Amino acid sequence: MLHKSGIPELAFQTRHPCRRRNESRNASGWSAGWVSSWLSGFPEPAPAMSRHKRLSVLLPVLILCLGASLSGCALLPSQENRTTSVAFRDTADSQLGKAVIPRVAANPGYSGIYPLRHALDAFAARALLMRAAERSLDVQYYVWHKDTTGTLLFNGLYEAAERGVRVRLLLDDANASGLDTILAELDAHPNIEVRLFNPFVTRRARLLTYIFDFARANRRMHNKSFTADNQVTIVGGRNIGDQYFGAAGGQLFADLDIMAAGPVVHDVSNTFDRYWTSESSYPLDRIVSPVASDSIAELAAATSRVKNDPATLAYISAVRDSPLMHKLLEGQLPLEWVTMQITSDDPAKGLGKAAPEALLRHKLKQIIGKPATEVDLISPYFVPAAAGVASFVALAEQGVQIRILTNSLEATDVTLVHSGYAKWRKPLLKAGVRLYESRHLSPTLPESHGAGSIGSSFSGLHAKTFAVDRSRVFVGSFNFDQRSAAINTEMGFVINSPTLAQLIADAFRDNIPGKTYEVGLSDTGQLYWVERRDGEQVRHDVEPGTTFWQRARVWIISLLPIDWML
Repeated sequence: MLHKSGIPELAFQTRHPCRRRNESRNASGWSAGWVSSWLSGFPEPAPAMSRHKRLSVLLPVLILCLGASLSGCALLPSQENRTTSVAFRDTADSQLGKAVIPRVAANPGYSGIYPLRHALDAFAARALLMRAAERSLDVQYYVWHKDTTGTLLFNGLYEAAERGVRVRLLLDDANASGLDTILAELDAHPNIEVRLFNPFVTRRARLLTYIFDFARANRRMHNKSFTADNQVTIVGGRNIGDQYFGAAGGQLFADLDIMAAGPVVHDVSNTFDRYWTSESSYPLDRIVSPVASDSIAELAAATSRVKNDPATLAYISAVRDSPLMHKLLEGQLPLEWVTMQITSDDPAKGLGKAAPEALLRHKLKQIIGKPATEVDLISPYFVPAAAGVASFVALAEQGVQIRILTNSLEATDVTLVHSGYAKWRKPLLKAGVRLYESRHLSPTLPESHGAGSIGSSFSGLHAKTFAVDRSRVFVGSFNFDQRSAAINTEMGFVINSPTLAQLIADAFRDNIPGKTYEVGLSDTGQLYWVERRDGEQVRHDVEPGTTFWQRARVWIISLLPIDWML
C-alpha cells in the first residue's frame, strides 16, 4: 500500500491522540588508552571572563545596539514558563512496540541494530518511521535543508501530527536560516513543538550574533537522532538534506547511521530529553514570530512543488526499490543483537558550562580503550593536533595497524579544516599509519542502491566512525577534530560488534583503495598520492584535482594558530 508521498505505508494505521506540550548491557569494560592520550591534546573549556573583560566586550555591543536599531540586536528571551515534556514510556501498545518488544524479549539485555549504509535506505528508514509512529516523534538535527528530502520529511512530521502523534523537533540554529516560516507553521500545530539550540535573536543579521556573542554562537549542537514511539531510533552522521539521501544529482556524501531497537532506545530518548530541557534550547515562538494555527501556506506550497517535480518521482521510485524496502516488505529485516550504549556530551557544553567529566571526549576515554592490533578510522574532518599525532605514532610503533580515511582537498566541503589535517600527514606516514583521502566521484543514484555507503561512489565523505581490534565500533556525529572535542555537542553509539567492525575492515580492504588516493611518502620526504583505477596505479606528485592557489591557501592557513576552532 502506497502513501500519497509515494512511500510504502506499513500495514498498521491505528491512531492515538496525544496532548500538546503539557543495554542495555554496559560496554564500558575496556581500559582507557589511545583515545585518552589523543583527546588530552584538546583544550579544556575556557574559564569565565573577568568582570573587566566582560565590560570591555559589553560596551561596544551596547553602543552598536543603541546606534543601529535596524540590526535587531537583542538579548535572548527568558526561559521562564517553558512547557515541560519528556519521552513517552507507555508505548508498548503501539504497532512499533508490538513489532519490537517480542524480539527484544527474546534477546534480554541486548539491542538490535541495522546499519543504514546506503543513502536510499537512510531516507526510507526515516520516512517509514514517520509513517509508523502513533505516539511520538523526537527529532534532533544539526542541519535540515529545505530541499526535496528535507521538504518531504517536514511534511511527514506535519502529517504525523495530523494523525495525533506528538512531535518534538530540536534543531541547531546555525543552519536554520530560511526555515523560519516553515518552522513557525509546524510549531503552530497543536501536536508539534519546535525548539532552537543556541538561537540567533537577530534573524536577518546573524553575523552580529557571531561578532558580539561569539563564545555562545560558536558552540553548536552537532547531534543527530530520530526516535519513533520510543521504540526505534536512528543515530549517526547524516543530517537532513538531498546530499545525504542521494537526491542531489551530482552531490552525495558517503555516510553511516545505525537504526536500533531495544533498551538503548530509551537511553537515546533520555539524551534527547536532556537537550530538549537544556538551558540552550529555546521554544521557537520566543525567537520567531508565530503564525496562525491553521496557516501552512509555505509548507504546502513547498510540498506541492517537490511532489510534482519529475526528479522527485524518480527518486521516490528508487527509494521504493531500495534494499531496505525489499527486506521490510518481505518481513526479513535482519537485526544483529549486541551490547551497546549511547554516549553524548552534556548539553551544558553549548554554553561552555559542562564539567570535564561530562564531555563525550572524556567518556570515550573510559569506553574505547587501548587497541591491541588495529584501528580503522573514518572521519570527514580529521584534525589530530600534536597530541593526537603523538598517540597514533606511539600505537604504530607498538605494532598497531592504523588506517585512516578522510576527505581529500579535492573532495572536502570545508577547505579550512583540511589545513588542520594536511600538516600532520608526514609524521603519521613516517610512523606507518596508512592515509586514504576520498576522491570526488560522481554518484550513480538512483541506478545504484549502494551509492552513499562507505567505499561506494560519492562526491564527499561525511561518515564518522571507527573500529578497534575488529570488535568495538563507534558510530555517531563526532569528528576527530578539535571542534567536536571541545566546542560542539556530539553523540554516538558505542557498539560491541565484530560483524560491524569487519564490515568497516572489508571496506578498507576491498572498496576504499579504488575510490581514494592513498598518500605516500617518498625517500626524499615528499608526499605523493596513488590513484588505483582499472587495475592500474597512477602516481600524483601534487594533490590531485586541485590548483596551485588552493594548495597555497591551505598551506597559509595551516600556519595560523586556529586548530582549536577546526
